[in-house]
Order: sequence, then C-alpha cells, then structure tokens
Amino acid sequence: MRSFTLRWAFACVALNACTTNFTGYHLEPDESAGGAPASGGKGQVGGDSAANGGRSTGAQSDGGDGGDSRDRGSAGTSDTGAAGAAGSEAIDSSPPRSCIGLASTCGADQATSCCASTSLPGGSYNRSNRVEAPATLSAFALDAYEISVGRFRNFLAVYLQNMTAAGAGKNPNNLGSDSGWDTAWNDKLPTNANALSTALQCESGTFTAAAGTNENLPVTCINWYEAFAFCVWDGGRLPTEAEWNYAAAGGAEERAYPWGTALPNDSYAVFCPGSCGKMQRVGSRAPGNGKWGQSDLVGNAWEWALDVFVNPYPQTSCVNCANTAATSASLRVFRGASSGNEASYLLSATRNSRAPSDHNGFIGARCARNPPAP
Repeated sequence: MRSFTLRWAFACVALNACTTNFTGYHLEPDESAGGAPASGGKGQVGGDSAANGGRSTGAQSDGGDGGDSRDRGSAGTSDTGAAGAAGSEAIDSSPPRSCIGLASTCGADQATSCCASTSLPGGSYNRSNRVEAPATLSAFALDAYEISVGRFRNFLAVYLQNMTAAGAGKNPNNLGSDSGWDTAWNDKLPTNANALSTALQCESGTFTAAAGTNENLPVTCINWYEAFAFCVWDGGRLPTEAEWNYAAAGGAEERAYPWGTALPNDSYAVFCPGSCGKMQRVGSRAPGNGKWGQSDLVGNAWEWALDVFVNPYPQTSCVNCANTAATSASLRVFRGASSGNEASYLLSATRNSRAPSDHNGFIGARCARNPPAP
C-alpha cells in the first residue's frame, strides 16, 4: 500500500471514529531490522506516509515489570503482574503551579495529583530499539500524566506572550547545546489569552472555553511553542526525545510497549478500535503504565518532545543528547500515538514530526523536571 492517507481512510470508514487528519505528519523511513506485530496479525509496523513515503518502525523487545504512579510515587502491575518499579524515586516537593487549586482527581484511582512525577535513574539504552543509536542519560524526572485541560487552564489564566524568560527550560544535563527558550519564539505564541484560548479549540481538540467535563482529559491543540512555555511556567521543561523514549522503553529493557511485550488492548492504552478518536482521563489505563509509573506514554494524545526531527538520528552515540539545531523549516518531534491511531502506532519506538507552530487535536505534551538533589 503506497498511500498512507488512503490506508487510514479505509480504516476510518470501518471504525467510524479514528482521525484522518495526518496533514504534516512525517513518519520515519523503515530502517530497522524488523517490526513488531500489531493487532490483526500485521507484521509490518506503521503505514506509508504521504509526506515522505516512510514508515513508523520499531523492533519487538522483551518487557519487564511496570509501575503505576501514586501521587509522586510508583507501584503497580504490568502484563506479568509484577509489582513496583525498581529504581524510581518519588518526588516530594510543593505542587507545580498548574495544580494549585486543583483537586487530586487524576490516575486510575481518580485520587492522584494531576502533577504527580517520578524520578528516573540514569542509564544507557538504544534509541528506538536501534543498536546503531545508543544513548546514555543522567537521572531526570518525568510527569506521570499528560498535561490536562485543567492544568493548562491555570496557565491560560496568567498567560502573556512574553512571559517566558530567555534561556528558561534548559536541560541541566545538556547545558552545552541546550540554550533553552529563545525570545524570538515569543512571536510564535498567541498575542494574548483570548487568542490562545481560540487556538486551543481546534478541530477534535479537548479544550473548552469554559471549565466543564473535559478538565481531566489531556489538553490537545497545543503547539510546540505553547507546550514549551507551559512546562517552563510549571517549573519544568520539555523532555528530550531521548528522555521520552527512555521512559517509554523502560530504559535498557527496550520494551516494545511501555507495559512490556503484550499486544495492545483497551486496558493498556486509549487507541483504535477501543475508545477510538475519544480522549480519556489521563492515567485511566494503569495496566499500560511504563516502568517508572508514567501513564499514557502511548495512546490518548501524542506528546511533543524538545528535539528537531532528523532521520536517522544525527548522533550515532550520545550522552544526554538532543537535536536542537533548528532552521525556519525544521520539524519538531512528537511521540506516543493517540486515541485516533491503531495498535501499530503504539510501539515505544514510533517517531513522528510536525511543524512546531501547528495545532492538532490529537497532540498534547507532558513535562520533564529536574530530579531532587541527592
């Protein structure tokens, strides 16, 4: 099948819910040794991209035990039923700004802070399960949940176009090449809160002008600049692509899926067919949590990462790396698949990209944070 768009058009006729809005998506070419099987018996991962003729790829890997975040801690089960998440450390600090005044209503128990976060130990692994792309990371922290509508609403209440300081949001493990926020990006942001609210109400988006029943859904229709500015305001930063992938793959375990090796079903992730096209509460699929307790690493909403998209990876071997060399034509990485995608996109190895100024109803974000001082 040569047409990515046509393939999805047929799928959506059958499912009558999944998204056909893949304008601007750029899936990486298939350069891996092999793909993991998806549901329905498919051996090849992903679909042909109308933009570049490439495929989303990922190799099958062994899984391990998973974890479910519990208000800045981690415990839970995986497909093997093992409890806990070895090496994770709860972060006990004052709540980020976005959760001030918000009740603890996130997670599978609907009683966890929507700003729960855990610390991930440093380690080495192969990015996107590719032996030719090893990386070593220092310890970092990553939010358990995607940014919710309610959290972003608190940001909107104080939003100013020039609120983000130059250099803010740097990765402390990569100060040599990460320059943080560039004030030239201020012009890429909506001019005021009303303009941002309008942008957030794009097609298939979850944000509503007034607070309602969507407050615990992942916020979508945020572009890369808005996601970056939010995370900085909230005391964090955008995760690098290497950090995001490390969390989703369980580090050196290089899991095929965040929960392990079991093929996706509706208990693990929000995707098609299951809840096809309909975002669910953040953290509602606890059996699908990653090794260190992060929920919805695949499914529900795609998630922006810091990096400029380049394929293959620009560094063959790297330490705390991120590709930050941007031009006016650069695309930014987003990962993790959405409620509008089928099972073949839920691999921890799947990469995707889009123009950073684009608003899309299936793309959101989660924030990384600095780990607590030893």
